Amino acid sequence: MKEYEIAVIPGDGVGPEVINEGLKVLRTVEELYDDINFEFIEIDAGAHTYKEKGYEIHPDDFERCREADAIYLGSIGLPGVNKPDGTIVGSEVLLALRFKLDLYVNLRPIKLYPGVKTPLAGKKPEDIDFYIVRENTEDLYAGIRGRVREDVACDVKVATRKGAERIIRYAFELAKREGRKRVTCCDKSNVLGSCAFFREIFTEIGKEYPDIEKDYAYVDAITQWFVRTPEWYDVVVASNMFGDIISDLGAALMGGMGLAASANIGDSNAMFEPVHGSAPKYTGQYKVNPVAAILCGKLMMDYLGHPNAGKLIESAVTEVLREGKVRTYDLGGDSKTYEVGDAIVAKMRELHS
Repeated sequence: MKEYEIAVIPGDGVGPEVINEGLKVLRTVEELYDDINFEFIEIDAGAHTYKEKGYEIHPDDFERCREADAIYLGSIGLPGVNKPDGTIVGSEVLLALRFKLDLYVNLRPIKLYPGVKTPLAGKKPEDIDFYIVRENTEDLYAGIRGRVREDVACDVKVATRKGAERIIRYAFELAKREGRKRVTCCDKSNVLGSCAFFREIFTEIGKEYPDIEKDYAYVDAITQWFVRTPEWYDVVVASNMFGDIISDLGAALMGGMGLAASANIGDSNAMFEPVHGSAPKYTGQYKVNPVAAILCGKLMMDYLGHPNAGKLIESAVTEVLREGKVRTYDLGGDSKTYEVGDAIVAKMRELHS
């Protein structure tokens, strides 16, 4: 039996509510698979921690995250909780984990599930099924910024060969592993030198994968192509800022943020979090959709080397959404957060029997 230490950061707002359902699912995996055992270590971190204790995450807890086999994050941030300099509380948890643990891949599956409506007329589940691979440690989020003078501020876009090579190679390896036929480079190389550099490296690495089609799209153009022909895309690789923007559009295509999961992956660590935020106005109402957090568990199982457990989680989610009997307000229903989690757990047991 393999025992995995999972650092659990429920976080702020509705984070604890959705993470609780994700933990139900992971405990069911533990129950159904004899070779999987979890030790869940809860980490107190986020805006509420800053309000109570004056720090976002204790250094010892950060190290526990570093040492864990995976990190499971709910959400971070609350309105009005800022530092004395006006900085929004949250960066010392979310961004620090991404940067200090070098989680250079942000993987976001974009998939329309049966029974879920997309805002795109006429599109079906087979039309919306691709991955966005977002570089996670460079670009405008690298932290080189400031006020040049009282009336001027700047942010410097950082692009390195190492950063581009490893994210582009990850995208091609993902396509190869998943049997996808095309990788699209999303950039703005007609204007930005850093993007021309990124595209050049994409072309170089693409030659190592002759069986995978190389595709190119400017970031402004890809937004309209996502809407018009999402079925074209298999794997899209992009720099940090562009990947951030287009992945939210992708979430809308698949029915909303409540369904959008993400993985932050590095060479030694990984963190899994739903794309949605803390949604503080819904805290305590148990009405938000936990599917995104639950699908993060699927991504976690894939990362830990248990794809069959991951498939079971996704199959259970698929069937519950297909049946449409239990669904939260964002999908047109009135089910509670925990009712969705219970339905998915029951379906897992049914499918595994």
